[in-house]
Amino acid sequence: MCTSILYSPKDHYFGRNLDYETAYGQKVVITPRNYEFEFTDLPAEKSHYAMIGVAAVADNTPLYCDAINEKGLGVAGLSFAGQGKYFPNAADKKNIASFEFISYLLATYETVDQVKESLTNANISNVSFAKNTPASELHWLVGDKTGKSIVVESDEKGLHVYDNPVNALTNAPLFPEQLTNLANYASVVPGEPDNNFLPGVNLKLYSRSLGTHHLPGGMDSESRFVKVCFALNHAPKDSDEVENVTNFFHILQSVEQAKGMDQVGPNSFEYTMYTSCMNLEKGILYFNCYDDSRISAVDMNKEDLDSSDLVVYDLFKKQDISFIN
Repeated sequence: MCTSILYSPKDHYFGRNLDYETAYGQKVVITPRNYEFEFTDLPAEKSHYAMIGVAAVADNTPLYCDAINEKGLGVAGLSFAGQGKYFPNAADKKNIASFEFISYLLATYETVDQVKESLTNANISNVSFAKNTPASELHWLVGDKTGKSIVVESDEKGLHVYDNPVNALTNAPLFPEQLTNLANYASVVPGEPDNNFLPGVNLKLYSRSLGTHHLPGGMDSESRFVKVCFALNHAPKDSDEVENVTNFFHILQSVEQAKGMDQVGPNSFEYTMYTSCMNLEKGILYFNCYDDSRISAVDMNKEDLDSSDLVVYDLFKKQDISFIN
């Protein structure tokens, strides 16, 4: 399970919570312009846009969970288990392996509109990175620095590209169903509610923020979708970078998963392993992780982006508590 958003104050910030029970050695990874991508069913790209994000690296191949490129396009892959379906290669379509989807888009395109056009005759293939492991069922949030985003889903009916008016994504059900469900919360407000229930009765409001009383609080994907949409669309929008990054992390903290709250197996619990926040204008990746709540940052522009070698930084760290006395 995961949650991803595009937050648009003065600059645009793209990122996610990655919620899972097992880490796969993810790192902060910068792929420079001259690293050669040898795609499974697409032409190799020896020169392309540079990108930064969070990825597992296997056989010197970055398998991105979420990333942005130097042109301000961002893509995040989120679990779509139970709803996602990939298909064998089709001779009349552009076949993209799911594990290469993020790298391919970021290497090639600058905007959401370009991505939409490129996917009009595409197929997400069922090829897997490891021969004995099936491809993970994912869907994707794609956003850019115009403030627009789309959702890409491949289900049993084929590939779909949806405009995303709320700039957020979690997991199943299908994205149109998630949007429809938001109507159940149309009366939720950040402050005190109007008394439309008994207009002639002086109801005593026993607490602040009763307007949010019916926001869901579960760890399930539908509840997180409702809550993060509310938090994102009511969040302040500042001109200061530190304030906006701080706001971004607080938005995703509204749906983060603590250990022990989401049991997925015997003695196994899903939790928010890391949160990423990427400035689409500046190419900076901010992040923290479950065991280190401090925000760290990597600026891709401080590296040699014309290199051919991956640049890798540690993602997971241990908490360092500072005493002030």
